[in-house]
Amino acid sequence: MSQQSSIHFDISERKVLLRIFDIISVLALLYAVGLVFNFDYFKINSTHWVWSIVLALYLTVFATIFELYNLQKASRLETVVQNIILTSSVTVLFYLLTPFFTPELPPNRLQIVYFYISVNLALFIWRYAYISLIATPRFFKRVLVIGNEKDIERVVDSLQKSDPNYRVIGFVNTGEEKYAPEGIDQFEAKDLENIISEYTVSEIVVAVSETSDITIPLNNQLISLLEKGVHIREYTQVYEEINRRVPVQHVSNDFYRYFPFSRSNQNKLYLFFHRLLDLFFSILGLSFGLLISPVIIIGNLVANRGPFFYTQERVGRNGDVFNIYKLRSMVRDAEKDGARYAEAKDVRVTKFGRFLRRSRFDEIPQFINVIKGDMSVIGPRPERPIFVENLSKEIPFYEIRHLVKPGVTGWAQVNAKYGMTQEDALVKLQYDLYYIKKRSLFLDISIVIKTLSTIIFFRGQ
Repeated sequence: MSQQSSIHFDISERKVLLRIFDIISVLALLYAVGLVFNFDYFKINSTHWVWSIVLALYLTVFATIFELYNLQKASRLETVVQNIILTSSVTVLFYLLTPFFTPELPPNRLQIVYFYISVNLALFIWRYAYISLIATPRFFKRVLVIGNEKDIERVVDSLQKSDPNYRVIGFVNTGEEKYAPEGIDQFEAKDLENIISEYTVSEIVVAVSETSDITIPLNNQLISLLEKGVHIREYTQVYEEINRRVPVQHVSNDFYRYFPFSRSNQNKLYLFFHRLLDLFFSILGLSFGLLISPVIIIGNLVANRGPFFYTQERVGRNGDVFNIYKLRSMVRDAEKDGARYAEAKDVRVTKFGRFLRRSRFDEIPQFINVIKGDMSVIGPRPERPIFVENLSKEIPFYEIRHLVKPGVTGWAQVNAKYGMTQEDALVKLQYDLYYIKKRSLFLDISIVIKTLSTIIFFRGQ
């Protein structure tokens, strides 16, 4: 079989592509402007190479904060335009305000305008080219699913939801029971080679609960295809790579073979620097809290009318219970009828309390818990004992999230939407387990940056 090869970019490849060409396009246009207009504020040469590195660093950090590397948003022009303006504005502002590492302000202030326009224009041109040429069906990854899942719609949706360039062309049913999900083409197992060739399939994803569901003839076909260069991967691995969370609902009870804990959990050097970051961000957070405390005190007196702080029992590392500190955002006696989850539009939350929650200011006192060692800046969200007891009975592997300290922010907090159902708790657990499995200094820094995005776009609850 001579398989047609389709060109496609994986998630990591597209993100690297965006980062590299963001920097290249900006530096190239600035270089061209310097040649044409005798623009000497920013120069690219061996003498001033530090300037280019600083600009590239600022651009990468702020483009991440303002979600220019969110692949779903990167393919929508109206969202990209807004995020480019935000990124360029803050990047240029920081660049102008750090003259020790960047050029001194020019006598001709008009050059600053040229600089700002050039950064915007370069990003606009490159991102328009990306949307028009790369984020198009010709570069979609075309996938065939093999499995016996009766909820095949959910499997397909989980593969396509987080990656707009991922397309499932159909599935092969390995089960004895026939079912025909709406909107998904079904193929016969005996025709695999023809399907791969006719539909230009880039990858086969095997989603079976038991290896015995793969018959010997089908297994032989897969081996033959593998030898001919077709990518074949297991569903849980693909799910984790695309969604960046662990699909616990599709993992057998032999969980520990699948779940190799991150070496960072026992790496004393990582834990040392992790603790240093905890103390650094806690001091920074509490200092910021003191700075804005007059505003919060006045707001509490006028709109909350009650105690300033409140404490509540939460479950920490190894199941130990501790008292968490927060700014009060609900009415007094909010739980007189018993403990219950906060809702999206909870009537118990005061107007000022809603502002505290959405800005995340209500969580500033938690930095005291971090300094005390009850919490970390980054980790799973600390839950109340009664909720943990209930969720542990309903959701498999829920207790694993208590292997690390709970955090003020975390992978689940910056990725999962606000929710209060058992299904929402399952999604958050998937993100928490991904963090425990993959935790590293790089992932910690990514979470800090994504937390800034959450605060800036006012996504707190």
